[in-house]
Amino acid sequence: MEKKFDCLVCGTAVVDAIVKPVPLEEPIGKGKLLHVGPLAVTTGGLVCNAGIAMRKLGLKVSSVGLVGHDFWGEFISSALSCEGIDTTGLKSLEAISTSSTAVFIDVSGERTFAHHVGSCAKLNSDFIYDHLGHFSKSQYALIGYVGLLPGLEPNLFEVLREIQNTGCRVAVETAGDGGSLEYVASALPYIDYFVPSFDEAKSQTGIEDPRGILQFYRSLGARGLIGVKMGSAGTILSPSHGECIQVPCVGAPGPVVDTTGAGDSWLAGFLAGILRGQNVYQSALLGAATAACCVTGLGATDGLRDFDQTQHLIEGILP
Repeated sequence: MEKKFDCLVCGTAVVDAIVKPVPLEEPIGKGKLLHVGPLAVTTGGLVCNAGIAMRKLGLKVSSVGLVGHDFWGEFISSALSCEGIDTTGLKSLEAISTSSTAVFIDVSGERTFAHHVGSCAKLNSDFIYDHLGHFSKSQYALIGYVGLLPGLEPNLFEVLREIQNTGCRVAVETAGDGGSLEYVASALPYIDYFVPSFDEAKSQTGIEDPRGILQFYRSLGARGLIGVKMGSAGTILSPSHGECIQVPCVGAPGPVVDTTGAGDSWLAGFLAGILRGQNVYQSALLGAATAACCVTGLGATDGLRDFDQTQHLIEGILP
């Protein structure tokens, strides 16, 4: 079957309320008045962050997820449609609010979150099975966040297996504490691309050495490409058993404003590279460049650039 879409993004679709600058190096405490900049409201969550990043890089993208039947649900759906993302798989629910996050950002761009799961709590295996037809139309699916989808994670491995059976390759993104190791471990054999952040991977495994984390994932049955995102230290990837590639980070093309969505942007750029026929190292550099662009804007998508502008950032790094 000819695939209509390059990648389907599935999972959390969130509205982010951004507050900055907030002095996160000390407790906010009770009864304080903090003088901050104007409140900014943007889309967030994997569906929006990665979906918009992939569209900026020229991919054909569809979405599957849940929002509330409210103002913010319409805000998210409209934003995705305006970017050219297919939203026929994005459904709204009555009597539950759209997922939302308050994002507190300090002067360095680091963040602290206050998250309301809302409609995303209703995303479960039955919902995915009802939408398998959407997955069959896409070459790849990016699913997440594991750690913030309580209705889906207990059946994660079964869901991923069924998605793969449609002929769709699967990438999984994590957030928060990275999710339960029990659920992740059973799902690893059905994941083609899995690259959590170092903090998420350490929380899952209890291991502080990135190479040790990769070895542990392999021992749990990981068959696809695995890796660990390490921020300014770059990314370590294992495309196959016993193989490791170290990929540097890419310098931001402007001042760092907000690191929200950088991990999603890395994975979006990486998959865009794979879909364009680049090798793993080249794709990881494109991911790093996409993340570098992301952090120059407020929210997860304002700093993103098109493929040519993003690729230009790594021309001096490519071998």
